[in-house]
Amino acid sequence: MFRVVSLLLIGGLFGLGLAISGMLNPAKVAGFLDLFGVWDPSLAFVMGGGVIANFIGHRVVMRRPSPVFGAGFRIPTNSRIDGRLLSGAALFGIGWGLGGLCPGPAVASLAMAPAEVGLFVLMMLAGLAVGRMLTSGPARRPAQQG
Repeated sequence: MFRVVSLLLIGGLFGLGLAISGMLNPAKVAGFLDLFGVWDPSLAFVMGGGVIANFIGHRVVMRRPSPVFGAGFRIPTNSRIDGRLLSGAALFGIGWGLGGLCPGPAVASLAMAPAEVGLFVLMMLAGLAVGRMLTSGPARRPAQQG
């Protein structure tokens, strides 16, 4: 029960931060991407604040022997920059630029304007499902040794 309450409070705090900073408004993203028009740098400050908070939080959390709700930390070891990473980043950026929302703000926006972002979230989930199907097919599975 404590885990569920903690997750709800953390998610609510994240959504509140997005709402207060104006990042639930796709026009903010469009203004940030409009480098040759009326550029709005506020998104850069929000991202910078997020990077600073994450840097500090990461340093504090990694001093613990294990996560509060887990047996151990699972730190990614892959540091390759490959076609899969680049194509995923490009698709994410295109979707963010066209839709004006990335996954966090899109889900948070459901609480405020479900009719306006509902289709975006459904298509985002469909894209995630298609991506999972494409990357977990037989061609991606490692060959069994035996």
